[in-house]
Amino acid sequence: MIGRLNHVAIAVDSVEKASAVYRDTLGAKVSEPENIAEHGVTVVFVELPNTKIELLEPYGENSPIAGFVAKNPTGGIHHMCYEVDDILAARDKLAAAGARVLGDGEPKIGAHGKPVLFLHPKDFCGALIELEQA
Repeated sequence: MIGRLNHVAIAVDSVEKASAVYRDTLGAKVSEPENIAEHGVTVVFVELPNTKIELLEPYGENSPIAGFVAKNPTGGIHHMCYEVDDILAARDKLAAAGARVLGDGEPKIGAHGKPVLFLHPKDFCGALIELEQA
């Protein structure tokens, strides 16, 4: 069901500082920051030959990652995103198998402009999983 690894997301206290590490220290191509109010994050993408790293900074008072960053002030891996061909079919198959889809279960538009869903980490070996329509 899952396809290619789309990205690994790292929550940080500052996408500006984290971008400098990837750009200046590791020599990676880094996008400009983008505020995504609906998801409560500012995102930057680090382009790699085989995938991306998504750097996430809390944005707004109700950011869902603010607590994560507070507990991990130097940053940390927040989630992994896998591509799926049909996000609704994937959601329905996973729910039928007992997996918990977070939120209201309806896809939202993510940072790439495509529908995304998140799956409960307790159902996936402690890892928060994002599914993105390919």
